[in-house]
Amino acid sequence: MTVDEAKLHDLLGRVVVDVGGTFQALSAILGDRLGLYRALSSVMPASPADVAREAGVGERYVREWLAGQAAGGYVTYDPESERFALTEEQEFVLADPNGMQAAAAFLVPVATATNIDRITEAVRTGEGFPWHAHDPALFEGTERFFRPGYVANLVSNWIPALDGVEDKLRTGARVADVGCGHGSSTLLLAAAFPDSQIVGFDYHSPSVQQARKRAVDAGLADRASFEVASAADFPGEGYDLVAIFDALHDMPDPLTAARHVREALAGDGTFLVVEPYANDRLEDNLNPVGRLFYAASTVICVAHSMTEEPRTALGAQAGEGRLTELLHAAGFSHVRRATETPFNLVLEARP
Repeated sequence: MTVDEAKLHDLLGRVVVDVGGTFQALSAILGDRLGLYRALSSVMPASPADVAREAGVGERYVREWLAGQAAGGYVTYDPESERFALTEEQEFVLADPNGMQAAAAFLVPVATATNIDRITEAVRTGEGFPWHAHDPALFEGTERFFRPGYVANLVSNWIPALDGVEDKLRTGARVADVGCGHGSSTLLLAAAFPDSQIVGFDYHSPSVQQARKRAVDAGLADRASFEVASAADFPGEGYDLVAIFDALHDMPDPLTAARHVREALAGDGTFLVVEPYANDRLEDNLNPVGRLFYAASTVICVAHSMTEEPRTALGAQAGEGRLTELLHAAGFSHVRRATETPFNLVLEARP
């Protein structure tokens, strides 16, 4: 075997980056849970002692934490003053409670890793590993990972991109948010369209309980409700809008779910399908976004889809072509890409 040393060093460099990224996940979660990013934002430019004092944690840990964050480009270090700070972009991504809260995204892989032995066995045997069996931190991480995208796009971009839906919502529509999780998308719709009634459905009872609490806390319980039900049997009919956000690909039987949505819609209703962005060809997804979604899909999305027949396992990179084919098979005559973001495909399906 002849090894090209340059290629070998390049590959090993990628391994170093990824192992470092794995530890960065732990470091970011510490920063999020202990309020270290927010503390730095409050007192910057700051020494480690300043940040530790503001956050109420041990200074020696903070010194190491800040050095690692600076090495990773998550915070900024000035060698002349020996002080740390956040740029406006770093602050928005990591520290601002109304920003992206990107550190919470690391909860997803870290929580998944707690069940790596069971997931390994599922891969070995070809069986599944269900969503509800994951560590609860996964549910928090998933919601906080997706919510900023929904805040930025759902009401201002995605709904206006659908034919006639915004007018219906403003005058009063019946809406089902299927696979709602902790209810972020449901509550955003309820807050924006007070004359509409929005009901969120999810098969995971603890998530529904959390969503109900959030509706009460937000003062939206009069127009946003939550029920335990699966995508294939949620109750009601005559809905003006049914939405599934980043969940259709996880389902063991997405075709039956889509058929049920078709039956539950009013004659002029709309099915909004938001899915992770993907091109139809594998080679066109070999990029950082594709790497994230393929890797997460292996241990979360495909694993859940393999828990029940027919074990469709669309995966998080299903792509517009496969999704459109499935929606047509479910009885939708009109399917189009309404809009997109770097992370989302937004499809509109009509009876």
